[in-house]
Amino acid sequence: MGQALLTVGNLSAWYSEEKMILSGFSFSLEEHEVAGLIGLNGAGKTTFLKVLSGLLPTFRSDSICFCGSPVDFRGEEFKLSRYTVFAEDNSFSYFTFREYLAYVCAAYARDVPDVSELVRGFHFEEYTDVLLRELSTGNRKKAFLITAFALRPRLLLLDEPVNGLDFQSTEYLYQQILGYKKYGIVLFSSHILESITLTSDRVFVLEEGKIRRTFEHGQINAEEIREALHDENDR
Repeated sequence: MGQALLTVGNLSAWYSEEKMILSGFSFSLEEHEVAGLIGLNGAGKTTFLKVLSGLLPTFRSDSICFCGSPVDFRGEEFKLSRYTVFAEDNSFSYFTFREYLAYVCAAYARDVPDVSELVRGFHFEEYTDVLLRELSTGNRKKAFLITAFALRPRLLLLDEPVNGLDFQSTEYLYQQILGYKKYGIVLFSSHILESITLTSDRVFVLEEGKIRRTFEHGQINAEEIREALHDENDR
């Protein structure tokens, strides 16, 4: 495990201040690791990723540091270091995949990379010039995943990335997640234990907006995580 790339202290987030979604949420993400988020519905997984993605302004934190310096989740420097694939995303519906990829690369001041290997791996060859709005949920997800892995940000955020994917594409996704550690961090949420146990270096178990358990390396197995989730459900 490398040094901390991102640290956040005492994070709280809400949609309405009468009901906090995240509270007392402190964590760090290490260089070159895959971190998995798991929890029951309503635990705060997607809200957490929205905060990190700069999409939820209603939050507060005692400290946020990226690469050892204070940052703003909505600041330009942090934006250019992260990319998020959400569980459902209907944006850019009148772009084709290739148009979307070119747009994103321009926004990140990057040259458009060769994505032929990723396109083949996700079995997306037939859809590169189809409008995103005309794609199935699974193929639209593939368009955003290919963009994410081609862009190679230091912090890659994936919200339920397996949802909608066929078996072969799911297997290929696991390979891409595991191989991504050479470029940076993957933080992803999932309700599928297999995706967590096969790819993660650390697993955060969320309950009612807090990290209740953390599993690392040899501690990560489906049975123990399942028991932690059952304990959470019995509270």
